Amino acid sequence: MKTAASQAETEDEDSDFKPLSAQQAAEWRQRHPTLSPWRIVAVQVLVAALVALAARWWAGSAAGWSAGYGGLAVVLPAALFARGMQRRRSSAGAAMAALMGWELVKIALTVAMLAAAPRLVPGLSWLALLAGMVMTMKAYWIALLARSGVRRTD
Repeated sequence: MKTAASQAETEDEDSDFKPLSAQQAAEWRQRHPTLSPWRIVAVQVLVAALVALAARWWAGSAAGWSAGYGGLAVVLPAALFARGMQRRRSSAGAAMAALMGWELVKIALTVAMLAAAPRLVPGLSWLALLAGMVMTMKAYWIALLARSGVRRTD
């Protein structure tokens, strides 16, 4: 049976972790720029509008409004989440609590918007609403793949 000291030495020997210097960290940040959540929200707005226009062209006005409302049920909570997460937190625990709290608000707002859909959208088409939601949610992937500096791993 190993002692605690020998286990710590083994873990230190096995670890390949090397801290970066300030210059190396700055170079890494330059090669891997952060992606603004507002850019993702903007891409979602664009996708929601395109899906709504396509649904209107293909299935009529009611389907267009339904698909647009489905996109809106994704975009508004995402924008609220992005706004809520912009503030700096004093600790990692506070940041995690804020993430969980704003995610809960995002889910609750989405559910409330879906519950209100039959009263707000005349001639609601649930299929078109669902298509608008799904396509708008998939915009996350479009924004991540389109960002500069992303390399594919094969």
